[in-house]
Amino acid sequence: MKNSNRWYLKFFAVIILAIAIPLLCRGGSHAATTDPVSFMKETVDDIISILQDEKLAGPAHKSERKNRVVTIVEKKFDFREMSMRALARHWKDQSPQDQDRFVSLFRTLLENTYIAKIETYSGEKVIFKKAALQGNKAIVYSELIRKNVETPVNYMLKNTNDRWMVYDVEVEGVSLVNNYRTQFASVLGKENFAGLIARLEEKVSKGAAE
Repeated sequence: MKNSNRWYLKFFAVIILAIAIPLLCRGGSHAATTDPVSFMKETVDDIISILQDEKLAGPAHKSERKNRVVTIVEKKFDFREMSMRALARHWKDQSPQDQDRFVSLFRTLLENTYIAKIETYSGEKVIFKKAALQGNKAIVYSELIRKNVETPVNYMLKNTNDRWMVYDVEVEGVSLVNNYRTQFASVLGKENFAGLIARLEEKVSKGAAE
């Protein structure tokens, strides 16, 4: 599997992780009662404050920053939903054990790939525009501003158990989940599911070593 080399991947970390930072010191039901745009704005402000925290700056605190973000991300991302969408029709063909294994590997792959890139943050701003609600789902529209260049970013959220959860992010119309779905489908067109798992294990192991 080859990751896209488009520049926006360098900023997926800021975009994705921003929506994963919790509303600190607030009740657990607050996320569901808060409108999606306010929820997104508050969480982006929180992640930026962490990235700008002088106490967490520098290589010496890199591991601490990552561990803190990973703990938060795992509470705010619906990795099972992302995995189901990324595997598409292949998901239902797998045993519950293989599904769980895939979710675990896919989650770690995303964490290793994008959390490592939080170091690229250099003052980018996010402007939120509006939200479109349909049932228990919402799309929040925003723009990432970098050197006066505006990049459209859409956040896909789902209200699960009275909580907003993130299941996809689009940058310039390109879906994170769809990007991986294409890669996984390509592998599964040539190999069996065990082959895909082996590739994921290799990438996860390499990412952990790096």
